[in-house]
Amino acid sequence: MAAADVDESVRPGELPRAFVNRLAGEKAAAAANDYPGAWVIGADTVVVMAGGILGKPAGPKDALAMLSRLAGRTHQVWTGFTVINKARGATVVREVRTEVTFVGAAREVLAAYVASGEPLDKAGAYGIQGRGGLLVERIDGSYSNVVGLPMAELVEELLRLGAIRPVEE
Repeated sequence: MAAADVDESVRPGELPRAFVNRLAGEKAAAAANDYPGAWVIGADTVVVMAGGILGKPAGPKDALAMLSRLAGRTHQVWTGFTVINKARGATVVREVRTEVTFVGAAREVLAAYVASGEPLDKAGAYGIQGRGGLLVERIDGSYSNVVGLPMAELVEELLRLGAIRPVEE
């Protein structure tokens, strides 16, 4: 795994779908230059509340503000992924959206979660796969999308491209 150095700033007027697809594409393209014969996957995930994109929090105060905004409400998690193989001339861009509803957690609970440090490097300031899962009342859609990479959809595309194949018995 290699991290691509891309500017993750939202462009003025950029919608969530376009934003995650652009970043996933930029990340994959940057890595594909270093590995032209390989199947390269780039991905980016954001949390969207009332049309606004919530990226990673700037610090604990920002994380608490994000979580307070999400508490007791439904938001969307968007992940875009791009698969590239330069040698084969193959590129796929796809995005997945999942609806997530938070419990109406008390501010003290949210503050304790922020104090754990877990939300500080997560889009929307929570990780469903960790302690942040306690804040989630329900999801409608892909769990792995909320984690950060929609696995069923990715595998579907990799199979379609011939990048992977089922094991034959």
